[in-house]
Amino acid sequence: MSKTHKLVIVRHGESQWNQENRFTGWKDVDLSEKGRTEAQKAGKSLLEQKFEFDLAYTSSLTRAIKTLNIILSEMNLNWLPVIKDWRLNERHYGDLQGLNKAETAAKHGEDQVKIWRRSYDTPPPMMSKDNPEHPIHDKRYKYVNPELLPSGESLKDTVARFLPLWNDKISKDVLAGKNVLIAAHGNSLRALIQHLEKMTPDQIMEVNMPTGIPMMYELDDKLNVVSKKFIGDADEVAKAMEAVANQGKKK
Repeated sequence: MSKTHKLVIVRHGESQWNQENRFTGWKDVDLSEKGRTEAQKAGKSLLEQKFEFDLAYTSSLTRAIKTLNIILSEMNLNWLPVIKDWRLNERHYGDLQGLNKAETAAKHGEDQVKIWRRSYDTPPPMMSKDNPEHPIHDKRYKYVNPELLPSGESLKDTVARFLPLWNDKISKDVLAGKNVLIAAHGNSLRALIQHLEKMTPDQIMEVNMPTGIPMMYELDDKLNVVSKKFIGDADEVAKAMEAVANQGKKK
């Protein structure tokens, strides 16, 4: 029996804009109080189940970085090597960033918001490069080729941006026998889930990743999924996934 590889992924804890039901994207929003509690709980669950990690990956955005830091602190792993990479950032929501999802649904219709949130290849309205919020004006991306920085992305665009990081770095760490933890975002993790589980665009559209609940994949030597499970209470997981699914509906 060949050895399997464990990979744990976690979406950041609730952010202030998750709480306000806004399109967040690349806007650098902090965790809410609930989000910090979710991250602590995630760390405690992983510690209780005796998970061990050799390195961690996260995005360039505060909510994912802080989630990871809290988890590592709970696990007494503050020393763990951490790689921060913009390719793990959330999907860029273009000109929708900052807008309330329910208000946007009331204005443009739930169907249009579902297309923007969940269609595979329809991007949101693009953000102008003159907009000071555009990533080309953010110093954290100064070493990234400006041509690669998005003005708005579909999930398909997010997958295309993320996969080189998976293929060139993360998958190689996993296959080298390292236990890897990834703290990232709903859509960058959906890009990974789609790739690992060989999902169609229609299938991944229905996947809702809850905030702050770790999920473990067991992978074989060809990175096929042997098993997966959430690390946490089953009822809490179900409720959290339903809450994510309902965000784009009118109040």
